[in-house]
Amino acid sequence: MKKQWWQEEVVYQIYPKSFYDSNHDGIGDLRGITEKLDYLQELGITMLWICPIYQSPMDDSGYDISDYTSIASEFGSMQDLEQLIAEAKRREIKIILDLVINHTSDEHEWFQKALADKDSPYHDYYIFKEGKQEPNNWRSVFGGSVWQKVPGREEYYFHAFGKKQPDLNWENKELRNRLYEMVNWWLDKGIAGFRIDAITFIKKDLTWKDREADGVDGLAKCAKASRNQPGIGAFLHELKERTFDRHACLTVAEAPGVPYEELGEFIGENGYFSMIFDFRYADLDIASGSEWFKRVDWSIKDLNEKIMASQSAIQKYGWSANFIENHDQPRAATKYLKEGQDNVEAVKTLAAMYFFLRGIPFIYQGQELGMKNFERTSVDEFDDISSIDQYQRSIQEGYTARQALQYVNMRSRDNARTPFPWNREQYGGFSDVKPWIGMTEEYPKVNAEAQIGKEGSVFEFYKQMIQFRQKGRYSRCFVYGGIEPTDSGDHVIAYKRYIENEEIYCWFHFGDTITEEILMEGQWEAIWQSYGNAEFDQNCLKLQPYQSVMLKRVS
Repeated sequence: MKKQWWQEEVVYQIYPKSFYDSNHDGIGDLRGITEKLDYLQELGITMLWICPIYQSPMDDSGYDISDYTSIASEFGSMQDLEQLIAEAKRREIKIILDLVINHTSDEHEWFQKALADKDSPYHDYYIFKEGKQEPNNWRSVFGGSVWQKVPGREEYYFHAFGKKQPDLNWENKELRNRLYEMVNWWLDKGIAGFRIDAITFIKKDLTWKDREADGVDGLAKCAKASRNQPGIGAFLHELKERTFDRHACLTVAEAPGVPYEELGEFIGENGYFSMIFDFRYADLDIASGSEWFKRVDWSIKDLNEKIMASQSAIQKYGWSANFIENHDQPRAATKYLKEGQDNVEAVKTLAAMYFFLRGIPFIYQGQELGMKNFERTSVDEFDDISSIDQYQRSIQEGYTARQALQYVNMRSRDNARTPFPWNREQYGGFSDVKPWIGMTEEYPKVNAEAQIGKEGSVFEFYKQMIQFRQKGRYSRCFVYGGIEPTDSGDHVIAYKRYIENEEIYCWFHFGDTITEEILMEGQWEAIWQSYGNAEFDQNCLKLQPYQSVMLKRVS
């Protein structure tokens, strides 16, 4: 594909509620992000993705918006955001925001007017159905029916997610126009683009027919009928034409379930978005992205196959948004490394494996420190709406309370939403008062102050990787080059990055014993390793436990 301005970016995702509290209320805020821009500049990132900061009752952590053009008071003011944009720009850091346009909060003015008057034009901004019972058996992403009864009326409204998140009716042209006005308003403010939330849910199966039940509750998950539905392309094309194209901005879509053969429509040269996130390898430990109790055994070989399938498919059409953590995923060290989560070299190899894939690397806050999952002892300690639902559904499906808590601890979105540990002081330097949610247990040891400038730390490793990718001798190959999987052992993920006459072979060893990889005959040169010195000859590469090595083929 032709070069785009955003292909050289390294993105850092911020969950503002947990990044840094500047006003001593236990909640992170916009000024807190501004105060920590020097830290982010030191790390080397070039773009920030900030999770929702809009006015919201926070039933789903800000993904339930009650006013698209106002800032939630706990995060600050519009002036604070404008200052953050200006200060970031001064450091050559761009900012993208979350765009949530599948649904609003039930406290949004539009929905309140829809409830107040069935004959109001706002009533058609949402999806209402008359009747004495739920129109069908679809289950919402957060559990229970997708239908919520309207008080005092024989009428239900549709919500694919929480009951306080009514879906917008994208079949309504007037509603779409209002959304486009809002999107352009934000882009005119000088942001660089959006991460677009749950966008493949905007088109529904308009027959509203029952689906085959897939749980003991007699319901069927709504993704079967309200995600990636035929006809969605017309909406996505119009959205792009009316907003994104006019600003030449970056768009990264949360679009799970898009078939690889349809990627050209989504991220091709004339695709709806710049990139999409592919969740196939992120969800390799569960049979379904919405049911954490359906556990799946997996190996490094399985992970390798899923990542390379994703890379190969995306490469045919466009650019990849590469990640191992985000605000909806558990910590990568725990999920992917299991018993190796406390091994610093294992954490580094996991980081390097994904960071040098083809596409833009996304780093989630705290990932650069090697943060791990927490261990909660009661469901009462969770804030996340999805975690509480998964606990209850696990018990409903026949698991014990102990098993249910285990599944939620492993998969809870709260794992990534704990306060950022800046130092080893009480509350990790995130705040000087009790934070809105409990800290992780390891923060006295795993924190930014303990790692910045410390040789061998995970932070310094990320910093070196960013420098190597962005400004190193082989930057052009790693940013713009192609990728091919290469043969490797069961505990090794390996691939080739190449551009024109340059070939770089990369090995990432996830085993705890020495292993050997066969090399093609020829002359090789070591250009990078995670630790130690690369041991190789013309035919064999010896990998130390949890070691990453890159060799350049010179003849």
